[in-house]
Parts: sequence; C-alpha cells; structure tokens
Amino acid sequence: MTYVITESCIKCKYTDCVEVCPVDCFHEGPNMLVIDPEECIDCTLCEPECPVEAICSEDDIPDGQEHFLELNAELSEMWPVITEAKDPPDDAEDWEDVEDKLEHLER
Repeated sequence: MTYVITESCIKCKYTDCVEVCPVDCFHEGPNMLVIDPEECIDCTLCEPECPVEAICSEDDIPDGQEHFLELNAELSEMWPVITEAKDPPDDAEDWEDVEDKLEHLER
C-alpha cells in the first residue's frame, strides 16, 4: 500500500511532510507535492503532518479523487525529490478550503 497526495495540496504545497519521511518518497512540482508509490513504505508518518489533510492511504482516497493515485505515480517520475521543508507559497492560506483545484495543477 502507498500513501497519496490529493487535490488539497494544489496551490498550498505545505512541505511539513517531507522532513519526516524516512525514504525520501516526496517529489516537488511547481505548486504541489506527490508521493512516489514505488518508494513509499506506508509508515504513516507524513499523514498527520499535512495541515490541509491532503495525504491519505490509497485505501482512503476521497470519492472522486481516485485518479490522484495514478497522478502521483506519473508526476513522481518527472519531478525532483524534496527532502527539506520550504516556506509555502505566499497565498497558500487562500487556497486551503478551495475545492476542485485540479485545473490549477502546474506540471
């Protein structure tokens, strides 16, 4: 099983989760993070670190967001690994409660 980053991360991109990951499975895109399912060891350490609850196990992906499992796998092959926390975007708080953000994903 793997953990998945869902739509809530788009344009928020909080990076609290990356520093607790023992296997460096997080990858950073322009406005979102993803988890490499081949590297994730299902340790659960990252899930409580996310302030917008964007991380869940593949068995608990919210309805309508199942495609994020595939999207995490695809984008983790293209984006670089991130292992240290960074400041979130200046407008991250403005995006925390916004729904249907997939159209804002930058590849």
